[in-house]
Amino acid sequence: VQLQASGGGLVQPGGSLKLSCTASGLFFSNYNMGWFRQAPGKERQFVASISWSGRGTYYPNSTKGRFTISRDNAKNTAYLTINNLESEDTAVYYCAARDKYNNGDIYARDYNYWGQGTLVTVSS
Repeated sequence: VQLQASGGGLVQPGGSLKLSCTASGLFFSNYNMGWFRQAPGKERQFVASISWSGRGTYYPNSTKGRFTISRDNAKNTAYLTINNLESEDTAVYYCAARDKYNNGDIYARDYNYWGQGTLVTVSS
């Protein structure tokens, strides 16, 4: 199983970015997907999740409104769009897959597989 995250980079404050996570080696439609981020010196933080069908999404209050998670099961890919980027969004962003029959959503321990992370740097 491999999750390949991409799309990170250097972005100015107020800009937007769309991250991608392409899965291989698993039946993508059997997995809910989540995005987490980890800033230097901080713990990994949950930022969004989406159900296996794409019909359900969940965001913590800290990302609601600026973050949008989506998926394309035909392409085995999940996405995270971040608008109006702030310096506090600077972090390594990780995608993760969780078996749809597993309970849980917001904790890293709930997820079965992880991508390698993609760095987002917000700076002028």
